[in-house]
Amino acid sequence: MEVGSGGARGTVVIVHGAGEHHARYEWLANRWNEHGFDVIMGDLPGQGRTRGRRGHVPSFDYYLDTAEEWINEARTSQLPVILVGHSMGGLIVIRTLMERKIGLIKGAILSSPCLGLTEPPPKVKEISSKLLHRVMPTFSADSGLKTEHLTRNEEIREAYSKDELRVTKVTVRWYQELQKAIKIAHRYPEKFPDIPLMVMQSGADFVVDKEEVRAWFDLLPVQEKYYKEWEGLYHELFNEPERNSVFRHAIGFVNLLIP
Repeated sequence: MEVGSGGARGTVVIVHGAGEHHARYEWLANRWNEHGFDVIMGDLPGQGRTRGRRGHVPSFDYYLDTAEEWINEARTSQLPVILVGHSMGGLIVIRTLMERKIGLIKGAILSSPCLGLTEPPPKVKEISSKLLHRVMPTFSADSGLKTEHLTRNEEIREAYSKDELRVTKVTVRWYQELQKAIKIAHRYPEKFPDIPLMVMQSGADFVVDKEEVRAWFDLLPVQEKYYKEWEGLYHELFNEPERNSVFRHAIGFVNLLIP
């Protein structure tokens, strides 16, 4: 999906998180449009309105392939490209930039990127899933994502709880692929390209381990990088009651890169 602003000065590619879909980013897309940016976004494999088993992915590379398609579409305009990834979408942006050689990327913004979970499954469940993902890769279990842990915005909570496109179950293969992707991101920080980066992390995150996010950020050999922790805000920074302030921070960063 492309959202145009007319006479754009750049293109923003938005990569959504696990269990959700791109339509939840309409407010954010409109804000980027108001500031002169076209927006490209869509649903990741196994999420939203995509075909195939919901909450499942045979390999994390499927996500990278999809993100790369959106980025290549953005690059056709020959305008500077900004990548915005939330939660698992943040991890996808990280891994795509690490693995794929893509030009014209002016900078990246990560919102509560999934570089570790606050409540990983118990060890026994983890061991069993390691066995199951080989024998029964599509075996599903509850994702554990609670609507009340995502945002303090009651209107957003209510809409998401009634959202028919919300994915509440994930397969053991999906979980193992997520964990593998997280480990690779931490193991090879030097593979991340030297492009301007802003990481915005929620201070009261019940989904992502903010200490793991900070540890990854500190090891990055990137010349221009910024870290901002939003005290008291929940996981979905761009859905929080303070989201206008969060966006002002994001657009301020981008305005420095693309006047």
